[in-house]
Amino acid sequence: MDAALVGVAGVAVGSVLAFAGTQLSERSRERREDHRRWHEPRLQVMMKGGGWAFGCQLVGGALGALGTPARQMPIRVFTPQVLAPTGANLSKSLLREHGRGVLPADVEPWMLDTTAWPGTVDNYVDALVWLVSQLLTDPKHFLRSFTVKELGRLMTARPNEPLIRAHEMGIYKRYFDLIAAGRKTTEIRVNDSSRKNIKPGALIRFRCQGDEVLTRVTRVARYTDFDAMFDSESVAAVNPLATREEQLANIRQIYPPEREALGVVAIGIELVRP
Repeated sequence: MDAALVGVAGVAVGSVLAFAGTQLSERSRERREDHRRWHEPRLQVMMKGGGWAFGCQLVGGALGALGTPARQMPIRVFTPQVLAPTGANLSKSLLREHGRGVLPADVEPWMLDTTAWPGTVDNYVDALVWLVSQLLTDPKHFLRSFTVKELGRLMTARPNEPLIRAHEMGIYKRYFDLIAAGRKTTEIRVNDSSRKNIKPGALIRFRCQGDEVLTRVTRVARYTDFDAMFDSESVAAVNPLATREEQLANIRQIYPPEREALGVVAIGIELVRP
């Protein structure tokens, strides 16, 4: 074979081997990353319909008998069952296998296709959120079954009061009372992804123990940490009843160092009067 051809073939083989080596290295790295993610501490949550409650008890007992550590057992959340008028479970697998022709007469088109809802997308989302909030008022609702007709009635029975769209924030009682009284005009949070879209003029609804207060954002300032924030912000505006040192201690009981490392956002607020 000509020496030039041998050289070209050698380069080609070398390139193929180099490419293969790169691919293997990349796959190996991906496997290590998958392994690392899988073994990281995490909260396992399983959501199933109420009809699975008994079966999951059997599975949980079997895992316990096999010596599965309790921390590896997933938290199980059971949702209400949706029933046909006959009392049969409205089965997703049945729909997949036989199509919509097997649906009972009471199934509204929007239950399977949200674009068929007789209103806007916002109206549908508002109705769905309202329905869930009604169910959450009493946990026993999640241990019951609802027919498609009853769910349809509930979804369309939502009060037609205009909904004020706002960011939702839970807050401790002592801070809630200060906001409601108009004495706390700066709210402090870590600058995580849920705070990225807060801008002046936006509304924030603070909730605490069934009470709520609506506020408007007057300004937004971001800082590297809580110390830097208090160097610029009014201590009294954050909490008129505590010193800087007391507030830093309280805030850092709520937010550990890894959360503070995300940065800090100071949100100026004013009450929105009804």
